[in-house]
Amino acid sequence: MTGGSETSQLPAKLPVAVLFDMDGLLVDTEPLWFEAEATVMARMGVSWTPGDQAELIGGPMKRAVAYMIERAGGGHDPDEVSRSLKREMEALLAVGPIPWMPGARELLVSLLGVGTPRALVSSSGRALMRHVLASVHDDVGPHAFDVTLAGDEVARTKPHPDPYLEAAKHLGVDPRHCLVLEDSRTGVTSGLAAGCLVIAVPHASPHSPPIEPADRLHVLRSLEGLDPEHLPAHF
Repeated sequence: MTGGSETSQLPAKLPVAVLFDMDGLLVDTEPLWFEAEATVMARMGVSWTPGDQAELIGGPMKRAVAYMIERAGGGHDPDEVSRSLKREMEALLAVGPIPWMPGARELLVSLLGVGTPRALVSSSGRALMRHVLASVHDDVGPHAFDVTLAGDEVARTKPHPDPYLEAAKHLGVDPRHCLVLEDSRTGVTSGLAAGCLVIAVPHASPHSPPIEPADRLHVLRSLEGLDPEHLPAHF
């Protein structure tokens, strides 16, 4: 993929920071989300399918809860559904350790080794992020990320640009020189809207719409084999 007109204005060494999505990109939590969602929906008397989950990947809790209530025919309290979903997910995450997505651990460790600033930027709330961070820290140490930003810590979460703009601000870097790693269309939209470079690693699922390469957007099958030295070659 070739970059747009701004590419020549970027630093020779790219990126200056790497911003990781969490669910489905850094760690393999999507099966846990499916289990938690299916459990909550079963209590409402409705079955849950992979196609339903695909509708929610990368989105905020509020949107997920609204979709679940609609699927159940309405009449449910959004706050209670949200609490139930969070309780189920926290219980599953607490079992740990949480599996890495292919190549994610190796890339994170290599970025840590060369001192590239790193942020974890998720639509999930802080309570859920804590479990993931505990698992990550147990494996690679407490300094895995310089900045962490949860979905309930910004006024507007993905697909709005706010999360990635905030993360870049906290790192003290220009978002145009940051690389966002995402797995969902929602997250990709957020990263591009923030002006970042984006690498998408979409879910290999027939229920997820394809993500096509575009200006400042590269698409990979996985993070395996990706290292700091070769990141600029993708743009």
